[in-house]
Amino acid sequence: MADVQEILSARGGQCLGWVEEGKSSRAIGVILKVSENTVNFHVKNAIRKLETITRIQCVVKARRQRLIE
Repeated sequence: MADVQEILSARGGQCLGWVEEGKSSRAIGVILKVSENTVNFHVKNAIRKLETITRIQCVVKARRQRLIE
């Protein structure tokens, strides 16, 4: 398995962690003090890197690969 840094950025992991908690992109943006667009950027990158289609699939795959805590 590739290094975690090669797969997911730190911010991408944070965003997925909040997605797992059921937070919207807007709410995650408020929590992380970034724009909703920035959150969507990181989530979409994670989706692409993990070769998934939805946010939920991405969270499940990241959890299984122990990329998020």
